[in-house]
Amino acid sequence: MNEIVINSEPSLRKALRDVEAEYREHKFLRLRTKAGVGRSLDQNAISHAWYNDIALQIADTPENVKCECKLRFGVPILRAEDPDFREMYDNSILRNLTYEQKLKAMRYMPVTSNMTKPQLSRYLQHVQASYAQQGVMVFFPQEMEAA
Repeated sequence: MNEIVINSEPSLRKALRDVEAEYREHKFLRLRTKAGVGRSLDQNAISHAWYNDIALQIADTPENVKCECKLRFGVPILRAEDPDFREMYDNSILRNLTYEQKLKAMRYMPVTSNMTKPQLSRYLQHVQASYAQQGVMVFFPQEMEAA
């Protein structure tokens, strides 16, 4: 069994199913838990504020921006660091959907919600840097305070 990250009700239900299946197969498990290393509410607030800010600057919807960011920046992070995500994504989405279909899939696929705090930090940095290259500026709260 690989590392399990539980950060939502759906991920909790999946983890419980996975643990039960592993127990039924092996009849012995050793589990360790580590709390408090997940995403922060501040990171969630920043990402959603940025989707709105970016949408206003490029004349799009926040939902479209969110899907674009999840696909362009979130999926590569999870594919690189989560073998289960990579296998699922590569087998069901990567080779089977067009780019437009992938964007639509992002409306329903958890990407950022499965990220750890460090992963979401990198995600936000990628979003900021990429949009800055296009002249679209978004800022972390500490950057605003320093200005």
